Amino acid sequence: MKTSVLASYNDREAEDVRDDRLLIGLAKRGELQAFEQLYRRYVRQVYGVCRRLLDSNEDAEDMTQKVFLKAWRGLEGFRGESRLGTWLRRIAVNLVIDEQRASWRQQLESLTDADLERLETTAAPAGTGLDLERAVLQLPPGPRRVLVLHDIEGYTHLEVATLLGVTVGTSKTQLFRARKALREWLK
Repeated sequence: MKTSVLASYNDREAEDVRDDRLLIGLAKRGELQAFEQLYRRYVRQVYGVCRRLLDSNEDAEDMTQKVFLKAWRGLEGFRGESRLGTWLRRIAVNLVIDEQRASWRQQLESLTDADLERLETTAAPAGTGLDLERAVLQLPPGPRRVLVLHDIEGYTHLEVATLLGVTVGTSKTQLFRARKALREWLK
């Protein structure tokens, strides 16, 4: 029985890959309906990544649209070395990180010494009775990004470090801190 279930799963997955390739080929030739089908197939995955990395539903929805716009414009560059969903999630992660870096630079430039002192002494709010998703959203941005990329999206520490522009040690430390904070909040 297990073999037939596994075989049917592999058959469905292979069919999905063939279907994706056909739709990608049509979309590369400018067929908007083909891209719309790909959008409908992958929008929830992309939104999920964006929502876990961003603070609000609205920001996640906006970012999801930006991801698909970038994918439409860059579809010619998709070589099919990975699954389309993997490629789209990678675009999402990169766009979120790029936008957050730009925002942080602006915020840092406007901070005064008093602001910096206040930030260093402010403790993160502890939540009670929060579900995991809400608890993840309560994490500071650095540990949250590492947790999402490593534990939820499955990137290695080396990949996380490369994506975020930090060292592998920083990635590991932030993941440790994120997990520790989640354990505390979920007690």
